[in-house]
Amino acid sequence: MDTSYILNHLGEEREQYFNAVAPPLIQSSNFCYKDVNSFRKAIEKEFETPIYTRGANPTVAILRKKIAALEGAGDALIFASGSAAIANAVMSCVKAGDYVICVNNPYSWTNALLNNYLVNYNVTATMVDGTRLENFEKAILPNTKLIVLESPNTFTFEVQDLEAVSKLAKKHGITTMIDNSYSTSLNQKPMAFGIDIVVYSASKYFGGHSDLVAGIICSSKERIHKIFSTEFMTLGAIISPHDAWLMLRGIRTLELRVNRSAESAQKVVNHLAKHPKIEKIYYPFSSTNEQLPLAKKQMKQGGGLLTVLIKAQSVEQIETFCNSLKYFLMAVSWGGHESLIFPVCANKHHGTLPWNMVRIYIGLEDPNMLIADIDNALAKM
Repeated sequence: MDTSYILNHLGEEREQYFNAVAPPLIQSSNFCYKDVNSFRKAIEKEFETPIYTRGANPTVAILRKKIAALEGAGDALIFASGSAAIANAVMSCVKAGDYVICVNNPYSWTNALLNNYLVNYNVTATMVDGTRLENFEKAILPNTKLIVLESPNTFTFEVQDLEAVSKLAKKHGITTMIDNSYSTSLNQKPMAFGIDIVVYSASKYFGGHSDLVAGIICSSKERIHKIFSTEFMTLGAIISPHDAWLMLRGIRTLELRVNRSAESAQKVVNHLAKHPKIEKIYYPFSSTNEQLPLAKKQMKQGGGLLTVLIKAQSVEQIETFCNSLKYFLMAVSWGGHESLIFPVCANKHHGTLPWNMVRIYIGLEDPNMLIADIDNALAKM
C-alpha cells in the first residue's frame, strides 16, 4: 500500500463525519446504544466497537489502522507512553519463572523493567552484545521466552542482524520484539525480517512536534487481540483521544520530516568526521561504522540522531561546548522539529558511557546553520 495514501487517507471515512477533511476528535469517554441487542453485540466486540474509551475510541481507531498499515502489521495498539507499550509487550510474553534475553544498553526504562521490576515476579533477564549472533545463542536457556532487540539503539547505535536473530528464535520457539523508535516504519520494517512484535516511543517521530507522549505496539492481529484483552484492558495505559488526534495531525508530515532530519544528520556526520576535535562518531550510516553493510541491508537510511565523542580534557570543556550552542536545545527525547543535545556528563547515572560523549539530534532547521553552530561551540572549548 502506498505510504502517501496511508498517511493522508487510509481509515478516514469522511462521509461518516460530514465530509470533513480532517478527522474529528471524538473526546467522549462513553458510547451509548439504543437497544439491548446492539449493546450486547458491541460488548462482545469491544476491540472494534466503542463502548468506553479505555477500550476502543473512533479517533484512536483511525490512528491504529494507519500505524498498522505503515508497519505491515496485522494490527496495532496505541499507549500513553513508549515505556507503557514496552512493558505491555514484554509482560504479554512472560510469566513467573521465564527468562528474557535483551541487548546491551537498551532504553533506560526497558532496562529498568527487565532488571529492576519484573524480578519481583520471578522473571529474569540477561543482557548480551547484540552485534554477534552467537551471543544470543549462548544465552538461550530452556525457559527463554523472549528476545528484546533495539536496532539500532539510541545512544551508541549498535545494530543487530534481525533476520538471523528471528530465525534463531523461531528455531527455539522464542518470541522476538524490537524497539524500532530510531528508524520508524519508513526506514526499517522489522516484521519483514521475521520479528514478531515492534514497539515505538511515538512521542518521537510519529508525534513529531514535541507536544504529546505516546507508545505503539504492532504485531499480528491475533497477538494484538490477546494483548488488548489482557494487559491493555487490565493496566489501562491508554492514549487520550486528543493525543491520538495530535498524532494523526503529526503523521501527515512524517515522511517529509523523517527524510529531512536524516538528510541533514548525514551532512552533519560527514562534516564532523573531518573535525579535529571529534574523536569518534556513532551513527549507523557513518562510513567508519563497522556495521554499515548490515545497517544498509536492514535500513533505508540513518535517522536524525547521532552521538559524538569529543576530544576534551575535562567535563568543564564539554559544558562549555554545550552551553555555547545557540540553535540546539538541551533536553531529553528527540524526533521533533527542534534540534537537541544531551551530554552524558549531565546524567550522574550514565553508567559505562564516557563523560565526553554528547548525543545530538538534528531537527528541521537549516543543516548549514547547525554545522556552523557546532563548529563555533567546539572552537570555544
